[in-house]
Amino acid sequence: MRILLSADMEGATGVTWTDDVIPGTEQWQRFRRMFTGDVNATIAGLHAGGATDVLVNEAHSSQRNLLLEDLDPRARMLTGRHKPLSMMQGIESGVDGVVFLGYHAAAGVDGVLSHTYLENQITGVWLDGTLASEGRLNAGMAAEYGVPVLMVTGDDKTIEDALDYAPGASMVQVKECVSRYAAICSPPSVTASLLTGAAEESMKRAGRNEPAPGTHRIEVEFDASHLAAAAAVIPTVEQIGVRRVGFDAPNMTEAMKAFKIVTAIAAGAVQGIYG
Repeated sequence: MRILLSADMEGATGVTWTDDVIPGTEQWQRFRRMFTGDVNATIAGLHAGGATDVLVNEAHSSQRNLLLEDLDPRARMLTGRHKPLSMMQGIESGVDGVVFLGYHAAAGVDGVLSHTYLENQITGVWLDGTLASEGRLNAGMAAEYGVPVLMVTGDDKTIEDALDYAPGASMVQVKECVSRYAAICSPPSVTASLLTGAAEESMKRAGRNEPAPGTHRIEVEFDASHLAAAAAVIPTVEQIGVRRVGFDAPNMTEAMKAFKIVTAIAAGAVQGIYG
């Protein structure tokens, strides 16, 4: 059984604020080790449950955060930016399941470091009319390839969200949200045991499903009007409100590629403290 592990960092053990996840800070160096520990604990459980190959897709920010030298040698790691399918690169390679590790809640709702792709310029993303986290968007792409979501990890708000878009997945809550920058956290020795056990159990659901093709619509709301105007220069993207754009796509893969372009254009339109 071949498994894809999509690893984000905001939902990792102990992470609670900006410096924990921004490359170059002292805190980031500390939490890189905890992040890698979460990944290794999950890899151990996947292999105990029957996985024969685990591909870890580094999915956070620079996508160069995990410590390769400390990675479980039974896994391989896809690291670095500008992957065509971004957080879900590898889903197209014939895997039998995907794990969402270290995920977080969507932009516009409560959760530790909650956001959707851009850290603070996006106030909401809707997939086919439903408020969407990165997890929901990525689950849509997994379904298109017939790949089940086996497991989701993060704070309690992340788990509440995942229970709706991946109700059959194993869930691991590694912390409880108190505010955007505060959480009640379990130590790595505790979360490692939880992650390993849940990952082993999740392998019972591994195995390809029927692909779920179909058209999709994504709408994105920004915190400033000029970002919507900037994104609307993209062909097929329409400005449907002062701060909101929308577009239709023939399938989820194309929808996510277009969404990636929208976020890149919007990020490039931000200038200093005025946004």
